[in-house]
Amino acid sequence: MSASEPGFRAEYACSEGCDFSASLLDVVYRCPRCEGLLEVRHDVAALRAVPAAEWKRRFESRFGSARLPDGSGVWGKREWAYPQLPVEDIVSLGEGRVPLKPLPRMASELGLAALDLKECGVSPTGSFKDWGMTVLVSAVKHMRAQGVPLRAVACASTGDTSAALSAYCAAAGIPAVVFLPRDKVSLAQLVQPIANGARVLSLDTDFDGCMRLVQAVTADTGLYLANSMNSLRIEGQKMVAVELCQDLGWEPPDWVVIPGGNLGNASALGKGFELMLELGLITRRPRIAVAQAERANPLTQSFRGGFKELVPMQARSTLASAIQIGNPVSFRRAVRILKAFDGVVEEATESELSNAAARADKEGTFTCPQTGVALAALEKLVAQGVIAKGSRVAVVSTAHGLKFADFKVGYHRGTLADVTSRYANPPVQLPANLDAVREALSDLG
Repeated sequence: MSASEPGFRAEYACSEGCDFSASLLDVVYRCPRCEGLLEVRHDVAALRAVPAAEWKRRFESRFGSARLPDGSGVWGKREWAYPQLPVEDIVSLGEGRVPLKPLPRMASELGLAALDLKECGVSPTGSFKDWGMTVLVSAVKHMRAQGVPLRAVACASTGDTSAALSAYCAAAGIPAVVFLPRDKVSLAQLVQPIANGARVLSLDTDFDGCMRLVQAVTADTGLYLANSMNSLRIEGQKMVAVELCQDLGWEPPDWVVIPGGNLGNASALGKGFELMLELGLITRRPRIAVAQAERANPLTQSFRGGFKELVPMQARSTLASAIQIGNPVSFRRAVRILKAFDGVVEEATESELSNAAARADKEGTFTCPQTGVALAALEKLVAQGVIAKGSRVAVVSTAHGLKFADFKVGYHRGTLADVTSRYANPPVQLPANLDAVREALSDLG
């Protein structure tokens, strides 16, 4: 039994426009003719045969399901992900269906009509990577069932990808291998793949070095590459855009701000918006802003030069460690999306990202440093007049702050290097004395 109607199909195609296509059962990541990354191309004519109103009804009816696969924010929209995948090969941990958290005080302070945080870290492994990994690991399970000789799935990671891969592979009973840069991921991120039984290789290099090695080792087709250059990941991650519009009554915001590292997320969200536009579920594109840490900003530098080229850089140490990437593999895909969506790129310093995260936390969130980068970029874009007063803005929060507890503790202790903690809220040290306690509470409103 297929996950959706038999008339819906998808296949690989060259994202650079070459006349190349392949089955989703093939182990292939780049076009053999031009070396460009592939994309998953759907039969849009078949999808368009279903009216937009019916897609909305179908998605909304599944959204309230307590049972999988309908209870997944990805597989509840399975016709748009991997339509010919059999239901029995779906590997889901209940990803998606995450909160859209309004930040009304910050919106008011910035002069915005609305500011919402799409909290993708409220997910099985604590980051947006779950959205794409459920599709990729489900595809691998199906490939193995069809006799494709895959021994394991491998990824390079700054932390979140390895957590997602190891959890979904553990659920599927498939071996996982993760390449991590030594001493450059948080302890909470490191322990997740260990707990899920992955083979963890802690390498004396940065993420870009890990990425080079994992691409080399997965040239042996017995190991399957799980990084975002694999376009199956994009098919799950694009559902963040679809769910965001569903949250907003199928009316996209004026702007979407996204943290950018390897840049798969930017291209994925753009692809989701494009498909909704093509099928009539929305009537316009939002503008997109990609936010980078100042210490790992190759896309920012390229944007300032008119996107003429990408100059890979040695990313410097940043608190936003999950986007500490100097040579993003999805650069060309992301640039195409940014151009199509009249997009911009902005950066944030260590102090700016830390204070923006703390500012949002004062409204009940617990933001990761990468989300802090996006919020800081938003503040700067509003101050520059790029994002107009009165705009409706959505920020994609990519991971849960619990993965970065040391960052939070350091901020409120005032011990983070190069950071002035404007919103520090350290514990008040007092004797166990009633009068002292009363005095400490006397200024509460």
